[in-house]
Amino acid sequence: MDYEVAIVGAGAAGIAAAKGLADAGRSVIILEASNRVGGRAWTIELAGMPLDMGCGWLHSAERNPLVAIGRGAGFNIERGPTAWQSQWRDLGFTQDERAAAAAWTALEERMRTNPPASDRASDALEPDGKWNAYCQSLSGYMNGAPLDRLSVADFLAYDNAATDANWRVHEGYGSLISAAVPNVALHLSTPVRRVTLTANGVQLETDRGLVTSGAAIITASTTVLARGTIIFDPEADDHLHAASQLPLGLADKLFLELHGNHGLEPETHLLGDPQNAETGSYYIRPLGRPVVEGFFGGNGAVVIERAGLVEAFAFALDQLSSLLGSNIRRHLRPLAASSWCRTDWIGGSYSHALPGHAGARAVLARPVGDRLFFAGEATHHSDFSTAHGAWESGLRAADQVAAVLTPS
Repeated sequence: MDYEVAIVGAGAAGIAAAKGLADAGRSVIILEASNRVGGRAWTIELAGMPLDMGCGWLHSAERNPLVAIGRGAGFNIERGPTAWQSQWRDLGFTQDERAAAAAWTALEERMRTNPPASDRASDALEPDGKWNAYCQSLSGYMNGAPLDRLSVADFLAYDNAATDANWRVHEGYGSLISAAVPNVALHLSTPVRRVTLTANGVQLETDRGLVTSGAAIITASTTVLARGTIIFDPEADDHLHAASQLPLGLADKLFLELHGNHGLEPETHLLGDPQNAETGSYYIRPLGRPVVEGFFGGNGAVVIERAGLVEAFAFALDQLSSLLGSNIRRHLRPLAASSWCRTDWIGGSYSHALPGHAGARAVLARPVGDRLFFAGEATHHSDFSTAHGAWESGLRAADQVAAVLTPS
């Protein structure tokens, strides 16, 4: 046996699982298909700034375990409120349009007190409601998916557990996750193609040869699992089916660099168009930096990925100039963008349950016998779509493995 435990994937879940097992003295290998660690937590350094291309907020910060881990590693954690739900100087919002936020609150209340029998969130919309497009845009940002593909029960499981404390990491959330990798065997650019249960453990076929272990923890995204990118024994068929019911929604970021005398205040926000379900949401000068962070979710993200980067940046510039005046164009230049749907070995942003399938999370989280275990944000019962949910799922899987391994 090469290792006691093999972990597939070096995102937050895989790193947490490796750390838990290494701390317990177990021999561990991490097999990562891409050429970097972190998964959907990815910080790049550009124009002298750390930019989070994936997750950027420490959600439910007062109970988020990554806050203490980050502080312990010397990261600078920024507390305080965010500007996401405000509109700088009410630009583009008529007096009537300021009521748009109340429409989302009312939708949430209907989902909570009178959920549709279909479990489909769009069925809780007001028929021909004036602010349905606004509600669809919010669902895109929050869930990465339109309301017609969203389970009410699943959405409420997250909403009931989440708090309003959303903090940030000055050095980047992706940098924090990457810094947490323990001292274990780590093989990058090593896709796992097949996982086979054997009489004594698990055999993993990779592009670099065979790896054998006593147990394996699978943290691959639900897109990777549902597409059959990794071949499993029939015993895992229920898990692969569950993964197909927990697809990855899509959320993408566009960063525009600010220069010159633009007059924009730090830590402010603009929604591009409350009447457009595919609108961008623009965070202005986060942490005082000279950038605008455009955020597109659900159908809006699908549209910009299909259109390509040139058209995506043009759309963002059009929306910002319609609010700020055409003069703003001379102060903005495209800097960077994510494209999570096109990112190999991931294929999306974060999971949502399809209507009627909130229970798929528990199925995906179940072990297969005493050798095959699953982790990742999609397996968390309430903190899915977050890095800390992925982290906690990795620790849970590590505990499950430790309980069945021969004592070290």
